[in-house]
Amino acid sequence: MNFTGRVWGATAAEQEAHYPCDGLLSVPHEGWIRAVDVAAPCATVFRWVHQLAVAPYSYDWIDFRGRRSPDRLTPGLAPLEVGQRFLVFDLVDFATDKHVTGVLPAEPARRHGQMAVSYVVVPHGDGCRLLVKVASETRRSPVRRLQRRLLAWGDLVMMRKQLLTLKKFAERDAAAERH
Repeated sequence: MNFTGRVWGATAAEQEAHYPCDGLLSVPHEGWIRAVDVAAPCATVFRWVHQLAVAPYSYDWIDFRGRRSPDRLTPGLAPLEVGQRFLVFDLVDFATDKHVTGVLPAEPARRHGQMAVSYVVVPHGDGCRLLVKVASETRRSPVRRLQRRLLAWGDLVMMRKQLLTLKKFAERDAAAERH
């Protein structure tokens, strides 16, 4: 069992795999990884990942100021573009139906440490795996180590909710398409 807050749902192979956010930080860092099976086509799951440009899909009362994340895909959602805001990150790379990768902008990175994230969609059986890797700066002082541990646990709670919400909506949409 993992008591560090670094892993949820990921296999050993997924924990060891290379992700687009790896190598984006200029400081020592550790990886946090979260994963979930989704019984939906990768294109459907990726469209819901793209929807994160609109809302966080976690605990809305915490990270969306009480507004509700939409339960339907936003029609006419702007295409992904390098440089656009994606959650709290600046988008630095993406591949349609495969991944979205961002880095924490300079000002929040000064306060919280450098971070990068990749949302990755991988075919798996009749559906796919939705994986998220967060690369988080490691710091040496005891206060910074405690801060990072608490952040990992907070991220785990929020990211788990986010992934399960995206899974629910993608599976619902895939079932509707089949009927």
